[in-house]
Amino acid sequence: MVFLPDESRSLPPPPLVNKGSVWLGLVGWMAALLDNGFNRRPVIRAGVHRQILFTTVGWFVGYYLVKRTEYIHAKLDRELFEYVRHHPEDFKAAG
Repeated sequence: MVFLPDESRSLPPPPLVNKGSVWLGLVGWMAALLDNGFNRRPVIRAGVHRQILFTTVGWFVGYYLVKRTEYIHAKLDRELFEYVRHHPEDFKAAG
C-alpha cells in the first residue's frame, strides 16, 4: 500500500482516541450539520445517519493520518540515528 508501507507494521499502533481522530471526527460531524443547514433541513435532527457516517469517516481518516505521521517520524529518526552511528567524528561529546 502506498499510504502505509509494510515496514510500518513494526510500529505500535496509535491509540484509537487521539488528537487527529477527535478533530477530524468533529470536522466530519460539522460538515454533516453544515450540509443540513445549506439544504434547509433541521440542522441536528435531519440526516442522523449521515452525521454518524461523516463522523466515522473523519475519525478513521484522522487515525490513519496520525499513524502515517508516526511512521514518517520513526523513519526520519531511524535515518538520523543511522547517520550518527556511521559518522561518530561529526558528533563528539561536548566537554
